[in-house]
Amino acid sequence: MLNNALDFIPEIPLSDAAKGVTDFITDKFSFLFNPIKEHFGNFMEFMSEDVLMNIPPVIFIIAVAILAFFISGKKFGLAVFSIVGLWLIYNQGHWDNLMNTVTLVLLASILSVIIGVPIGILMSKSKAANAILTPVLDFMQTMPAFVYLIPAVAFFGIGMVPGVFASLIFATPPTVRFTNLGIRQVSRDLVEAADAFGSTGAQKLFKVELPMAKATIMAGINQTVMLALSMVVIASMIGAPGLGREVLSSLQRAQVGPGFVAGIGIVILAIIIDRITQNMNKKKD
Repeated sequence: MLNNALDFIPEIPLSDAAKGVTDFITDKFSFLFNPIKEHFGNFMEFMSEDVLMNIPPVIFIIAVAILAFFISGKKFGLAVFSIVGLWLIYNQGHWDNLMNTVTLVLLASILSVIIGVPIGILMSKSKAANAILTPVLDFMQTMPAFVYLIPAVAFFGIGMVPGVFASLIFATPPTVRFTNLGIRQVSRDLVEAADAFGSTGAQKLFKVELPMAKATIMAGINQTVMLALSMVVIASMIGAPGLGREVLSSLQRAQVGPGFVAGIGIVILAIIIDRITQNMNKKKD
């Protein structure tokens, strides 16, 4: 009897409702999704195949090493690691896959920052926005990453565009949260001093709050970039090219060697990106 105590409530058709909402959005907003898929997809192919892949690998490696050298405070450690790591990826025949991965991570990260920073500023300025958006961010961060592939495929089909869309949803929350946190942690004395000198809201934001919150915001951006990179393998399940596709293909065929090599390429790229973004923050401090 106790086992049936909860059965008096009929089953809620949650699955059907989710499918209905997805079908409705896909149908009603196809005029928006189709141009995004076409034009943004063409732009990503241009960035990957016509820009990055046309840069001679030696030039790309030297440029990254020089950037790493100056960003790290003229230390050779990160620059040497960048040269050796990127050369190893080229040596293993994964250079084109690397460029596809860089394109996906770069665009997903840029879009996440463009969207995330203004939303974080809004949350820091509005209690209502903070109360409404905090559960949304919790939902975005706790939902398994694989679930984001379902609406991505429904809206944009397969390819790199839905991969960027899924990465965008997955990677945006840290930038939003850290921007909100950083601005809220700015000393109230500084804000009151800015008010006393007659600063406008925009002046106070851009000349006091954002500069003081810079370190915290950069930490959020660093996390966003790393989360976008972590979606590389998952996005390969819906047709996104790159190193993740090689890992997935090796997994499906139980090929340990190729999968390990592609995984090492992802690790090398992750370390380079992580160290560069961290050192950018330290350099500015």
